[in-house]
Amino acid sequence: MSRATVEETPTVQSSEEGQRSSTQSRSPRRKSQWVRLGLLTAGALAFLFPFYYMLVGSLQEDPNPSLSGAFPNPSNVTLDNYQAINSSISLARSLVNSGIFTGGVLLGTLVFGLLAGYALAVLHWRGRGAVFAALVLVQIIPFQLLMIPLYVMIVRTYGLADSYLGMIFPFAINSVAVLIFRQFFLALPKDLFEAARIDGASELKILWRIAIPLAKPAILTAVILTFIGPWNEFLWPFLVTKDQDLQPLAVSLANYISNLAGRAANPFGAILAGACVLAAPAVAVFLAFQRHFTSSDLGSGVKG
Repeated sequence: MSRATVEETPTVQSSEEGQRSSTQSRSPRRKSQWVRLGLLTAGALAFLFPFYYMLVGSLQEDPNPSLSGAFPNPSNVTLDNYQAINSSISLARSLVNSGIFTGGVLLGTLVFGLLAGYALAVLHWRGRGAVFAALVLVQIIPFQLLMIPLYVMIVRTYGLADSYLGMIFPFAINSVAVLIFRQFFLALPKDLFEAARIDGASELKILWRIAIPLAKPAILTAVILTFIGPWNEFLWPFLVTKDQDLQPLAVSLANYISNLAGRAANPFGAILAGACVLAAPAVAVFLAFQRHFTSSDLGSGVKG
């Protein structure tokens, strides 16, 4: 055996031992990853099952509220429950009303929320701490406690009964959105604002050109949190307007379920169909926006 062969033998053995040890260390790691993946999959299926059962139940011609109804016979699948709803109430008109109501609330939430959040986080003015404390205290007051005074003010004082503005006005400023924007703007580097002020930019220009482009994750969060409230709101629009041509989808479906669903051929499927119609836009908004929840590079605009 040559000297080169003798010298290469320990090296080959050490490399084989290294590969063996890395394979052994990788094996428990892979097992833990598979276990974690299995648990997450089981949790996701458990979370999605009620939505699946709601959709499947809404498509059944003959009601089957048992667990076996989650796997219906194809001959029992129909769209009659949705057609029954559409024949009783105008789904298209109700969806338009909900879109106008929710869109107006979102617009007011973003405009006033961004302005108030920027003022509370970036600007220095007397009474800022007191305003912030009042904003936090507002969170403990339930909306139902203010409903009667708001109704008197909106309907009798301002004469906004049977109008979109009367439905939108009490929800135009969302204190939760203000807190979200304030906390986000506090995390931005102060050098960004100082550099813009040195260049002669006004506060509104700083907000529009610097703060808002960086606040996209906060804006998306505020949009989703705000969207769920007015889209599912029933009591306030029901009080403000009795005109069916102005009632949002939640009010129309509630009237249908309470008055007409019991007389439908499949009351169980009719109720589930109404729930699907009401839940579908909220789920679509979440699925459309959830992939945009990414962190921003807050320091990218600072030189040096």
